[in-house]
Amino acid sequence: MAAPRPPPLAAPGSGGGGGGGPAVGAPAGVGMRMFHGEVFLGEVDVFPMKKGPEGGLPFPSNEIRVSHLSPSGERCPPLAILQTIAPFSVRCKLQAKPMPPHPSLHRLYITCFNEFKSAVVVVGDEELHLVAMPSKVVKAPCFWCCSVRSGLYAASVGMLNLRCLAIVFDLDETLIVANTMKSFEDRIEMLSRRMEVEEDPVRIAGMSAEIKRYIEDKELLKEFIDTDTVTDNGRIVGTQKEEVIPVSGGQERVFRPVIRLHERNAILTRINPENRDTSVFVKLRPAWEDLRSYLTAKGRKRFEVYVCTMAERDYALEMWRLLDPEGSLINFQQLSERVVCVKSGKLNSQDLNISFFPSIIVQ
Repeated sequence: MAAPRPPPLAAPGSGGGGGGGPAVGAPAGVGMRMFHGEVFLGEVDVFPMKKGPEGGLPFPSNEIRVSHLSPSGERCPPLAILQTIAPFSVRCKLQAKPMPPHPSLHRLYITCFNEFKSAVVVVGDEELHLVAMPSKVVKAPCFWCCSVRSGLYAASVGMLNLRCLAIVFDLDETLIVANTMKSFEDRIEMLSRRMEVEEDPVRIAGMSAEIKRYIEDKELLKEFIDTDTVTDNGRIVGTQKEEVIPVSGGQERVFRPVIRLHERNAILTRINPENRDTSVFVKLRPAWEDLRSYLTAKGRKRFEVYVCTMAERDYALEMWRLLDPEGSLINFQQLSERVVCVKSGKLNSQDLNISFFPSIIVQ
């Protein structure tokens, strides 16, 4: 639990808790009107922390419009979290004008202070968090302003409250190995060329065995494309229609033809059920089920799971569905924000809501 907090508003002459307004010699304040949505809260003086161009105030149109309050922090005060995840230090400080009194602003201040919340101002893809601080002036609420990427603070608070960090998975060549007919042909051709110039008999034997596996898997995929069945160890296995839960409302129900070959730890699926050329042969990493069981052991999630990949979105969502069919790691309502597809060369973590937050990247 967080440590007890000092009184938010000090008695006259007490000196308060040190939050207060600007330090001696700080730039002069700028008067602004403050709103919560469309409700006028009162007027505040805003004090930049630096002089000159670097001390520009982050509020557009010289007004402060709070859109919502952040989730409540159960373990850490907002300022401690923001000073950990924010790329900059405190941007500016706000202090309410003592006269005339504004009860709405005072109530917002007390709520934020007592409940470990911050008042959030959204500016583009950035959130400005106003943190209630102990005030040196009686009945003059004081806030410190920190900026973070949109969604980062809420994700951080959620993980801290649950004592649960984030883990970010890549898909291809990490959790799965997926091939189409074309990629099988490319892999076989590449290995064949390498064998022609290889002199080490051990390596040649290894590449030969790998080519043999690719040829067998390619034949299974070809049979799946042509007949919606595969012959596995003399046994004909047909497809099962598996329903794909829509990621967003309004989408039509989709049923994909799927064949699961448990002994091979392989799955055949079709990304677009109407297009046989989108058929894919997928092999899961052997230890995936053990890892998935560990991540959800005893009914408690050990990590908040995200997926970041350069694959196409429909493909990525289907691969994750095969890996987590019950939605035990990412529930179906969170898929649209937890499965992130980025362009080649783009830093993956910048597209996640957990940027700069302590996490484990598995790739």
